[in-house]
Amino acid sequence: MASVTVRVVDCYVYLKTDDDLKFLLLKRNKNKIYEHLWQGGAGKIEEGETPPEAAIRELKEETGLDPVNMFVADHVSRFYEVHGDRVNIVPVFGIEAGSTEVTLSDEHIDFKWVNIKDALNTLVWNGQKEGIQTVYDMVKNNDGRMRWSKVNL
Repeated sequence: MASVTVRVVDCYVYLKTDDDLKFLLLKRNKNKIYEHLWQGGAGKIEEGETPPEAAIRELKEETGLDPVNMFVADHVSRFYEVHGDRVNIVPVFGIEAGSTEVTLSDEHIDFKWVNIKDALNTLVWNGQKEGIQTVYDMVKNNDGRMRWSKVNL
């Protein structure tokens, strides 16, 4: 029987511009599972780490960026992973960056800052699209849930 686990996080990194938001998308390296897939920040939760701590660590490791603001998005991604026969429940975070200066780790080979339309056209998994759309809607609407789910940095 498949197990259900919370072992990874998704992070949608954004910058506020004068009229909209730009999102950071990362292209996975060819030597990684899901090679050449575009994604937001993502990664495994390490032993003793909370999901928000994992999100901040992954952000720094994968991009060199520091979070300015961070909140828990009102969305949980989920997917079945045949390797390990498990259903993953994935907390999603919106993270505001203070810079466009990205330093990639060896997990990724490229990055781009895009608007929400281009992000939705680039991402392939429904969970990714739903997650980034939720982050976009919450930020653009100055949603009160951001205040209630703010992560202290």
